[in-house]
Amino acid sequence: MTAPELPELEALERIIELGAGWLQARVLCRVGLPGGGTYPVYVITLGNPSLQVPGVGYFGGVHGLERIGAEVVMTHLHSLVMRLQWDSALHRQLETVRLVFMPIVNPGGMALCTRANPNGVDLMRNAPVAAQEPVPFLVGGQRISAGLPWYRGPRDGVMEPENLAVCEVVSTELLTRDFSVSVDCHSGFGARDRVWFPFAHKRAPMTHLAEMQALKHIFVQSNHHHRYLIEPQSLQYLAHGDLWDHLYLQSCAQPQRVFLPLTLEMGSWLWVKKNPRQLFSRHGIFNPLIEHRQQRVLRQHQWLLEFLSRAACGHRLWLPTPDNRAQHHAQALQDWY
Repeated sequence: MTAPELPELEALERIIELGAGWLQARVLCRVGLPGGGTYPVYVITLGNPSLQVPGVGYFGGVHGLERIGAEVVMTHLHSLVMRLQWDSALHRQLETVRLVFMPIVNPGGMALCTRANPNGVDLMRNAPVAAQEPVPFLVGGQRISAGLPWYRGPRDGVMEPENLAVCEVVSTELLTRDFSVSVDCHSGFGARDRVWFPFAHKRAPMTHLAEMQALKHIFVQSNHHHRYLIEPQSLQYLAHGDLWDHLYLQSCAQPQRVFLPLTLEMGSWLWVKKNPRQLFSRHGIFNPLIEHRQQRVLRQHQWLLEFLSRAACGHRLWLPTPDNRAQHHAQALQDWY
């Protein structure tokens, strides 16, 4: 049986066709639906494959209901493909960085209009990381039933295939480099756009807190009127099974390298406030339904995604040095803890 058409997946495949001369795409796995049919999980790469250059990862569609996250990532990829036809500066930039895209991590959940994947597992509660303090009931991850939201998966089970695919990509394309950064695009938390960083499973600061503070510093310097609240996720709530905590902890086994995973949480409550009728649509709670608002959201986050690739290219100019790292760490403690 053939799986139903998924417009976002078709749009991604069109972008892959347009960029065939500049990018590489491969299918990491195929995800089946309960009624039959499968969807591919793609990874798209472009830029310099050498491990001597920094890497940037762009991820979206981890939660099937949050289509806008996938669309933000695909909009950035589409822009790069179009610019490669004429932008010589972009060609020079791509000689010094590796870009990795997984715009639709959870195509099965997207087709079913569910937060979880087709197995009923919340991919952001599925990693083998347990919170060190109490978490919010259900929201922080539960093993009661796959019929309830935020299900972590069976206690002794392996991670879901979509998460294994993300781990493969991050391990081979990002953690093998001296510097890398990633952003995972989500929606649905609050009325303000936030950029979160680890940890989600504990309140203690991350190992590379000084580096995260330095990244925030150059971002704020470059964008005085930005709209983001930048903070560790633990300031809002703790959760079991956070995938980016898991991957960040893996990266810390290589102390000579720096990996900074970010999560963009687009504040969907603002869209609901402007159009309360969205409350009556499961899709509308997590995505802007009115066309001009969707276009605005797609536009306003592109410079953040572009900033990350430029910051990666110039990481040696802004990363803390042994002389000022303690100062950055102290400032970060004051800002966030």
